[in-house]
Amino acid sequence: MAGDQKPPSAGGPGDVPSGAGQGWTALSYLIAGMLVWGFIGWLVDRWLDTGGVATGIGIVLGMAGGVFLVIRKLGTPQ
Repeated sequence: MAGDQKPPSAGGPGDVPSGAGQGWTALSYLIAGMLVWGFIGWLVDRWLDTGGVATGIGIVLGMAGGVFLVIRKLGTPQ
């Protein structure tokens, strides 16, 4: 009856989102990695005057890091 119902999950840090939540999580990892490391590369460009090379490297590293996080967080089914 009413006492037999399981309480809803609180959503801890180890929980894997399902459905559309996984897509939004993956997209946010990719975009955030690209923006953060691209910005760091831009700062290095300003500091060393490398003409945009460090920005490109930062964007590529950010995307690679985002892919790594997506695979690590969402790639293994439980």
